[in-house]
Amino acid sequence: MNPDRRQVLAATAGTIAAASLSPWLRAQDATPTMKLGLVTYLWGQDLDLPTLLATCRSGGLGGVELRTTHSHGVEPSLDATQRREVKARVADSGVELVGIGSDERFCWPDPKRLEQAHARTIEFLQLSHDTGGSGVKVKPDSFREGVTRARTIEQIGTSLKALGPRAADLGQEIRLEVHGSCASPSVIRDIMTVADHPSVVVCWNCNDTDLGSDGIEANFRLLRPRFGQTVHVRHLSRHAYPYADLFRLLHDTKWHGWMLLEARGELPAERAEAFREQVGLFQEHQRHAAMPREKTP
Repeated sequence: MNPDRRQVLAATAGTIAAASLSPWLRAQDATPTMKLGLVTYLWGQDLDLPTLLATCRSGGLGGVELRTTHSHGVEPSLDATQRREVKARVADSGVELVGIGSDERFCWPDPKRLEQAHARTIEFLQLSHDTGGSGVKVKPDSFREGVTRARTIEQIGTSLKALGPRAADLGQEIRLEVHGSCASPSVIRDIMTVADHPSVVVCWNCNDTDLGSDGIEANFRLLRPRFGQTVHVRHLSRHAYPYADLFRLLHDTKWHGWMLLEARGELPAERAEAFREQVGLFQEHQRHAAMPREKTP
């Protein structure tokens, strides 16, 4: 066989093999890339879309997850022309639309409420697609009186799995935020076992429950194989959470995606300046996470 042809065939085979791997496995040999953005809940909820995008740009944040019900007004009620306008405005801003933050949840005992959550989530998936986003955040959310934990877990997981194909058709992720009384990592793991669809992913949320049981590393590794493109964090210096450990775990497992700031507390008087402070802390954590560590004897 011609040596050049042999090389081409070998390269082609390698490409096919790599493409057959999951994104999680393909990422193992890549340099991890993390970017900092904003969840508009709290620190961005009162800003209209032009002001929000300009403030993020000025503050050094590269992306936004637009929470429903807030002043920027990116909602399923927008018509086709308005959606195109939002997409163009975001594209021109230099800030990426990471996705839409819905408030939909799948724990409702009432079948009608559950059906409404399904329908509404599909509307948000379409909205994210039309405006240039890559996914929609949803919640599990809570255990209810009179309903067993096992039934709730099964219902949430089944609901998410049913929505997976629609998300895939639209090129979107359904991002299950680790939230509510279902926020224990072991519960989220059980939900995701039922929600066995590649478009259904986990959004780590920096909760106190992450630190329970066997600690943050064990809980992180419980869910890491199902992580999507987003992780939510609080204020990177005021929130009592082991961010140094989180950054190290994300770096060491070569996670690629958006770390989205969902800061709490008093609204900063100068938001762009506050964002720049968070960017500095983010970069410092990244530097430390990438430093070589001494091996334990």
